[in-house]
Amino acid sequence: MDILTMRTGFEVELLAPPGSDRQVLADEIAARLHGHVRRAFHADSEPSTVPGVGVFRHLSPAFDVVDADGRPVARLVDDITIAADLAAVPSRPGHRGWYRLLSDDARLLRLVERHTDPAAPLATVLEPVAALLGVEVDVVGSAARVDDAAGATVAVALPLPRGRERPCEIVTPPLVAGHREALERLLAPARDLGFTVPHEAAVHVHVDGEPFRSPHAFANVVRLFGHWREVLWAVLGTNPACVRLAPLPTALLDLVEQDSADWAGLRDAARATGLTKYADVNLTQLVSARPLRDTLEVRILPGATDGDTVVRSAALVEALLRRCLDPRPLPRPDGDAAHDPHGALQDLLGVGHR
Repeated sequence: MDILTMRTGFEVELLAPPGSDRQVLADEIAARLHGHVRRAFHADSEPSTVPGVGVFRHLSPAFDVVDADGRPVARLVDDITIAADLAAVPSRPGHRGWYRLLSDDARLLRLVERHTDPAAPLATVLEPVAALLGVEVDVVGSAARVDDAAGATVAVALPLPRGRERPCEIVTPPLVAGHREALERLLAPARDLGFTVPHEAAVHVHVDGEPFRSPHAFANVVRLFGHWREVLWAVLGTNPACVRLAPLPTALLDLVEQDSADWAGLRDAARATGLTKYADVNLTQLVSARPLRDTLEVRILPGATDGDTVVRSAALVEALLRRCLDPRPLPRPDGDAAHDPHGALQDLLGVGHR
């Protein structure tokens, strides 16, 4: 039986059946745990179609599930990378009156989130922001907008786009034990309600980042996800349709071979190599001076709807990460790895018999 020993959080991407949504699942999970659901906002970003605006940042409907004692169980959010399955069964915009709050400035959006009520209706949700600026909310048709006194737009509320109620990413808090059982408390209701694995699905695994903040551990993680990429994809069954995955920068792979004993210097140099969170492994929080979430995130696990599958893949990832903590430099895969990727990883972990 695969057992996880690291403090681990999960993000599991699912798709609600037509006519359903992520709040239905949140309510069902809460009911089974005798808990309740709190409405929240989830922040994300996407490319803009407006000339001169590169990215629109938005807040979308999210649902926090807490148990009978008020302890967090999961947050259920949208994932804008889930799109292929939505066009086949279109829904109307503004499902259940849901909406998104948009801004072109991350700082303004954080201010909007702090001063608005996620449960407020679209027409009035921006009123606290307007009051803060000494202006009025401009409601036009199905949209609402707040401009500052100089006429610059601060935030806009728009009906949720068609189908965006169906993507459901389950985000767990960090789990220290009973990972499989905790996941099943979330995924069993999802299966019963007809939630499925979407076309672009992945499972993301977060482990505590602190053990990997040393030159040898960080270098080994870079070697693992840099040189062993094809082997990892083959063994884990990474979804080729998953978006926001990419190899680590070549400059980073070169950097970790410079035999630095200074973590601060390596950390600062790594930031300059073009690291992004949208890679096979997200190392940005390890090298950040002020990490928002102090984790190492592995993003290449395939989608799943059961705890056994998720934990089985996560257990292999955990074993590989533990090998990265060993001061011995991780070797490159040999010529046979492409033909026998499972055996190659077993050899890497010291359990192979090829």
